[in-house]
Amino acid sequence: QVQLVESGGALVQAGGSLRLSCAASGTIFSIYDMGWYRQAPGKQREFVALIKHDDKTTYGDSVKGRFTDSRDNGKKSVYLQMNSLYLEDTGVYSCYGDIWEETNWALDTYFGQGTQVTVSS
Repeated sequence: QVQLVESGGALVQAGGSLRLSCAASGTIFSIYDMGWYRQAPGKQREFVALIKHDDKTTYGDSVKGRFTDSRDNGKKSVYLQMNSLYLEDTGVYSCYGDIWEETNWALDTYFGQGTQVTVSS
């Protein structure tokens, strides 16, 4: 009933930039917080960024000053601008959203399937 679909993952050289997008669709009444996690091979999932409904943002320590989280409420989308990429930024990036779903009339957290970001030297 609710889907989040990421796009924009790619192979990029260290020091480069990439912009990820995530669009929510389905029986959505309202979207509250949206954000991103990432998971590198053999590592635990790591918090990357959060943007609240009032556009206040929070970032993981490893990406502060390099990544920017933004959203377009009209498009039910969240974006992650990633600059000055490091090798260790490689991973699968998944978006999430705290969404009030219409059919069940309930608030829940939904995750996308993820998009691969690979940073090469």
